[in-house]
Amino acid sequence: MSDSATKGGGEVVAVGLKPSRHGTLAARRSGWAPYRRHAGLIRMIALPLAVLVLFNYVPMVGLIIAFKNFAMKDGMLASQWVGLENFYRLFSGPEFLRALRNTVIISVLRLGFGFFVPVILALMLNELRLTLLKKSVQTLTYVPYFFSWVILGGIFIMMLTGGGPIDSAVRSAGAGRVEFLSDPVWFVVVLVATGIWQGAGHAAVIYLAALATIDPNLYEAAAVDGASRWRQTLHVTLPCLVPTMIVLFILSLGGILNAGFDQVFNMYNPSVYVSADIIDTYVLRRLIAMDFSLATAAGMFKSVVGMALIVAANWGARRMSRGEQGIW
Repeated sequence: MSDSATKGGGEVVAVGLKPSRHGTLAARRSGWAPYRRHAGLIRMIALPLAVLVLFNYVPMVGLIIAFKNFAMKDGMLASQWVGLENFYRLFSGPEFLRALRNTVIISVLRLGFGFFVPVILALMLNELRLTLLKKSVQTLTYVPYFFSWVILGGIFIMMLTGGGPIDSAVRSAGAGRVEFLSDPVWFVVVLVATGIWQGAGHAAVIYLAALATIDPNLYEAAAVDGASRWRQTLHVTLPCLVPTMIVLFILSLGGILNAGFDQVFNMYNPSVYVSADIIDTYVLRRLIAMDFSLATAAGMFKSVVGMALIVAANWGARRMSRGEQGIW
């Protein structure tokens, strides 16, 4: 005879009895049931997850050489540990501090001026009623995203150097010659402007997708209340875009120390090193000089700062929106 007890809901359960073999198997089967039900999805995600781990997480093991005096003959594991000495060398050198300053300036300018350009472009495209014109403008603004900076850099160098179309137009307008690619200030202006031009169309597509999800009843209700198209944009469209803007802003902050290696490397020259030398070009020079430990320390510093900014921005967004906005 078995003991029994009564739960709060009146259900009578056995006490002091071990589960039977069939009961254990049933429990195990019920535990694996969700995995068997989603076996197709699990198999589908297995390969991308393996590629992600293999190429994004396994190489992180190499970060240990930032704390070592890495020597090729000793290998990554047998090289001598030096603690934070590479980071002391990194921050005591004037070249890295100059690269860090230039990276922050270029990234902040690009984020400050370029963040709102895709929003404005998406709003303008959304207001176009001529489908053919809308698709044409959208295609023309989206195409530059697919061009490599090897090609775009060559085109801009050809257009902006002395005797090029833009230089000739400026001089024919009566202005003096502008050294777009050899003046440190003008070179930063060119970097920021061309970078925004290349990425604005791609980012605008994301905002257009967000605009497509807005409930048309909101516009109808605003029109019934007498709101003009401009007021509908201010009080309906923009508030609905805020979550997307916050997510993209947080992700952009994570790349604040990525000033665009491809663009800078293909367009800069020794005369603008003072304003165009960024962390990525500094790392490249350290790698060419075979100072792998210092290059790894610089790259690790950049990644840690980016992660800290993402976490801080996400925390701030969730705190200000009382948990409604943010990435996680």
